[in-house]
Amino acid sequence: MRILVTGASGFAGSLLVAKLCADGHDVRAFGRDPERVRNVLAHTHCERRPGDVEVLRGDVLTGDGLRRALEDAEVAYYLIHSMERTAGENSFFAERERTAAENFAAAASGAGTRRIVYLGGLVPRWSEQRAPGHTVARTRSSRHLASREYVEHVLLDAVADSIALRSSIVIGARSRSFRLLVHLVERLPVLTLPAWHTFRTQPIDARDVTAMLAACATTHLSGRSLDIGGPDVLSYGEMLSNIAELMVVNRPTIQLGVNLTGVTARVAAAIAGEDPELVVPLMEGLQGDLLPADDRAAELLGTHLHSFESAVEHALAEWEASEPLAAR
Repeated sequence: MRILVTGASGFAGSLLVAKLCADGHDVRAFGRDPERVRNVLAHTHCERRPGDVEVLRGDVLTGDGLRRALEDAEVAYYLIHSMERTAGENSFFAERERTAAENFAAAASGAGTRRIVYLGGLVPRWSEQRAPGHTVARTRSSRHLASREYVEHVLLDAVADSIALRSSIVIGARSRSFRLLVHLVERLPVLTLPAWHTFRTQPIDARDVTAMLAACATTHLSGRSLDIGGPDVLSYGEMLSNIAELMVVNRPTIQLGVNLTGVTARVAAAIAGEDPELVVPLMEGLQGDLLPADDRAAELLGTHLHSFESAVEHALAEWEASEPLAAR
C-alpha cells in the first residue's frame, strides 16, 4: 500500500515510518526540510534503509508540494501540530493549525486519497468540576485541545473513510510532553505541584501509539474517532513522582492550593528550557480529568498495551542512548 506520512521528522512520525516500512508498505515522507527528515529517519530503527523512503519537500501551511505528495497515496497520515512559531511566523498556533488542516483536507480530497489518519488530543468530557468548598466551576476546552478537535473535524469531513486517534500524554524519548516532565524532575530539587496535580489521565507508551497508528492503515474501522490511553490511570502528581522514582532521584513535593496556570507554565518552561508557547497551551488544558471515553481502542486495533512503568523505563533507556540525563 502506498502511504504518505506528514510530520515524518517528529517523534511520532519517524517511529511510524519505521513501522510501516517493516510492515511492507511503500512509504513516502513529507516535510519542510527533507534533509532533516532523512537525518531523523537514519537514526530511527527500521528494517529498510532510509533511502528506501521517498522524502518530498513541502509545506501544509502554504500548500506547496501537497499535490505531488498525495499523488496515488491510498492512506495519508496527518501528524502535524503547529504549537510553536518558526522564524518569520507571527500567527498563533490555532490559526496555523486551522490553515494547515484545511489545505491538507482539500488536497487529500482532490487527490482521491482513500483515508486520512490523524493523531490528536483527547476531548474533555467534563463541562463542570466541583471545586474545593463544593462550589461548581464551569470550564471549557483549552485553546490547544479545541484546536486539535477542530482539525479532527476538518480532516474527517473531507475524506469519509478517515480515522482519528485521540491521546493525552505520550511516553517516548522524543515526546515533548514527556521530556518536559523529565526536565522538571531533573532540575527541581523540590517538586512544587499546583492544584491541577490531582487531575488524572492515562499516559500511553509511544510504542503502543505507533502500533495503533500503523493498524489504522488497514483496519476495517472507518469514519470515526477513537480515544487511546495506557492501562494505568494516574494523576499528574503521581506521574512526576513515579518518574522521579524510576530515575532513582529523591524529589520531595510541596502541594499548592491554586493553579496560577500562566505563571506556573512560564516558570516550568524556563526551568525545562522549553518554549512558553508550547507549555502554556498544554497547561491551559489541565482543568480536570482527561480520560478516554472507553477502553476499546487497543482491542479494536489489536494492540497490547505497556504499563506506565514499562513505558517510562523504555523511554529513559532510549533517551540515555543518545544523550545523558543530568539527574543520573
